[in-house]
Amino acid sequence: MPDQPLDAATIMFGLTPERDRESCSTYLQILGRRDLAQTLSSRLSPEEIEQLVEVTSSLMRRHLSRQEYHLLFLGNSHRR
Repeated sequence: MPDQPLDAATIMFGLTPERDRESCSTYLQILGRRDLAQTLSSRLSPEEIEQLVEVTSSLMRRHLSRQEYHLLFLGNSHRR
């Protein structure tokens, strides 16, 4: 899919698995915007931060290879 402007109005879950994946991708990209990430993280409790890191880390371990983790999450192709 070519890069398109992110539009929160296009997020719709429960229609089809393909639509859910597209919506999830958009949701994650919007969540990662610097201003939103900084605002939300400043308001999370230590327990909520731990939960967020635990869930996302678990999903990355389950669904990304080590190489993908280093390339896509860490932004480098060097494994350590």
